[in-house]
Amino acid sequence: MTSPSAVSPPQHSDSPARDPIRPPPGADPNGIVLTFPVPPEQAGLRLDRFIQIRIPRLSRTRAKEVVQSCAFRRDGTRRRASERVREGEVVMLVRPSFDEPDTPQEFGVLYEDASVLGVDKPAGLPMHPTATYHRNTLTYLLRVRYPNQVPHIAHRLDRETSGVVLCGKHRDAERGLKQAFERRQVAKRYRAVVRGVVADDEGVIDQPLGGAPGGPHFLMAVRADGSVARTRYVVCARKRAATLLELHPETGRQHQLRVHLASIGHPIVGDKLYGPEGASPFFECIERGLTPDLVAALGHHRQALHAYSVECVHPDTRELLRVVAPWPEDLRALWDGQ
Repeated sequence: MTSPSAVSPPQHSDSPARDPIRPPPGADPNGIVLTFPVPPEQAGLRLDRFIQIRIPRLSRTRAKEVVQSCAFRRDGTRRRASERVREGEVVMLVRPSFDEPDTPQEFGVLYEDASVLGVDKPAGLPMHPTATYHRNTLTYLLRVRYPNQVPHIAHRLDRETSGVVLCGKHRDAERGLKQAFERRQVAKRYRAVVRGVVADDEGVIDQPLGGAPGGPHFLMAVRADGSVARTRYVVCARKRAATLLELHPETGRQHQLRVHLASIGHPIVGDKLYGPEGASPFFECIERGLTPDLVAALGHHRQALHAYSVECVHPDTRELLRVVAPWPEDLRALWDGQ
């Protein structure tokens, strides 16, 4: 197995990034191309139903509208919502272009072999396309850097969280990695700077999580009827008003580490959703941007959370693979200044 230290990041051009797949004739030449391979279990579905499954936020009606306005074949002819998709085909949507917020455009390579890619995701880079981001995402940058064998991301990190992301470089590797995460066969280690001095040297936060009763739809909260969620923590160092923690999530709930730490009175420094002020900084940031006053109130420009390491069985060799992302400079400076 190739060691991380023996791997050099792939070389790539300094010229502006372009879509790896160009819009077909008849579509917006500046449009954003989205592709959706059809797996065996979804073959035979209506095209609008297939798109609804692949983009879950869409209603059936909205999925039909998207197909009617955005679904093309490579020759430029349009597709119908009632068409049946076939196993192995690639469904193509061409979304109108739009302005995106700036994000980091580089990522480090921590580990690479024929099947697995370990990426050091910078803070501020979204993982996947959303209504706000497309080209400024890790998914897109992977397509640009690896146009002939695009790696597929096996798990998720929040946009503001930095650190290790594992990708499969072919379908079997992707499936093997995703199954390992789903079956909790992966040891993940995070590091975080939290507010206040954590008294115990180590502990377990065992609090079920579910959707918050109020606020944005993505807001999570501790609730008795929620899903089982467990986080172990170990104190690495303490300062006057902050603690450096290593976190070991035993489950993988949305925003688990952030909500759990807030629930014990030690929210992550810089967290706009789960800090002492609640979600108010999140909405203020949307309305006014990240102003100096808001950064000062939050304690940092982003949540001080870093995915330090991921350890799992390699999907091909079955040997233990551990990928580590170094502590980023912005969090080093934050800790040094406490």
